[in-house]
Amino acid sequence: MRFLVLSRQRHLYSTRRFREVARRRGHGLGILDPLACTLAIGGSVHPFVDSPARLFDDSREVHRADCVIPRIGAALGGHSLAVVSHFEVMGVPVLNDSRAIGRARDKLVALQLLARAGIDVPATVMIGNRGSLERVLEIVGGPPVVLKLLQGTQGVGVILAESRAAIAATLDTLWGLGQHVLIQEFVAESRGCDVRALVIGGQVVAAMRRVAGDGEWRANLHRGGSAERIHLEDAYARVATHAARAVGLEVAGVDLLESRRGPKVVEINASPGFEGLERVTGIDVAGAILTRAESFAGRQETGSEDTASSEASRGLGRVG
Repeated sequence: MRFLVLSRQRHLYSTRRFREVARRRGHGLGILDPLACTLAIGGSVHPFVDSPARLFDDSREVHRADCVIPRIGAALGGHSLAVVSHFEVMGVPVLNDSRAIGRARDKLVALQLLARAGIDVPATVMIGNRGSLERVLEIVGGPPVVLKLLQGTQGVGVILAESRAAIAATLDTLWGLGQHVLIQEFVAESRGCDVRALVIGGQVVAAMRRVAGDGEWRANLHRGGSAERIHLEDAYARVATHAARAVGLEVAGVDLLESRRGPKVVEINASPGFEGLERVTGIDVAGAILTRAESFAGRQETGSEDTASSEASRGLGRVG
C-alpha cells in the first residue's frame, strides 16, 4: 500500500515514526506539506485522471494513495482542511475526514456534539459581552473559572481566572483582540491532573495520566508536565470511545477529568501527538494508527460506510 501523511515538518516525531513503521511493513509512505499543495477543480481534466479534482505538490501532481493520514493542528488554518476535503473529492480514503477535523478544532462545536451524545462535559458558556457575566458565573460555579479560546492546542489559549476582576479584565482583553471565548467550570478536584486516552477505530489503545509541573495548573507535557501509564477503567474507556464517535474521529486524543461524578470530557484532539504516550506506555501508537489506515483503506475499497464520521453524521443515541 501507499500512504500519504499530511505534515508540515518531515522531522516531527510522529512523522518519523510513521515512516519507520511503513518501511518495516513494506509500504510506501510520502510526506506532503498541506501548505505546499495546489488544489484544482473542474476545467480540462487530464485524460488519464478519472477525478473531478486534481492536487499538486508544488509542480508535481499527486495521483495515487491508498489512504491519507492528516497530521494538521488547528494553527494551520483553513487551507490544510481544504487539502483534506480535496482528497475526499478525489475519492482517496482519509483517516479523520475534513468534517470531523473541523468539529474537533472548534471547541464549542465539539462540546455541543459531546453533550448531545449524553457525554458529561464541564459546564461551559459562550458570551460576547459582560452584561450576563454574573449569570454565567452562577452556571459554571465560579470563580475560579477556565477561559478558553475556541481554537488552540497544547494548552495555548487556556487561562485560569481566579477572581471576578481577573475574569472581567481577561475577557475585555480577549474580546478586544477579536477572540471568541468560552467560560468553563473549573473542576477543582482534578486541578493539575488529567487523563489522555488515545482512541483508534473505536478502541482505546493507550492511556496515561498527566500531572502538571511546579507552578503550572495545565497538565500538558509540552508545558513541563509528567505522565504515568494507567489502565483505563471501563467507565472512562467507554466515555472516551463514545466521545470520538460523537465527533466522528477515527483517531482521537480524548482528554478527561477525574471528577467526583466520574469522567468529564474536557477536550478532543483530531491530531494528537503521541511521543509522550509511546514513551510512557511502551505501546506502538504509530503502528496502531497505520494498522487502522490499512483496514480503513481496504474497507473503503469495498464501499463500506461503517466509520466514526458517518455515524456522527447520522446522529447518536445516549451513552449507556
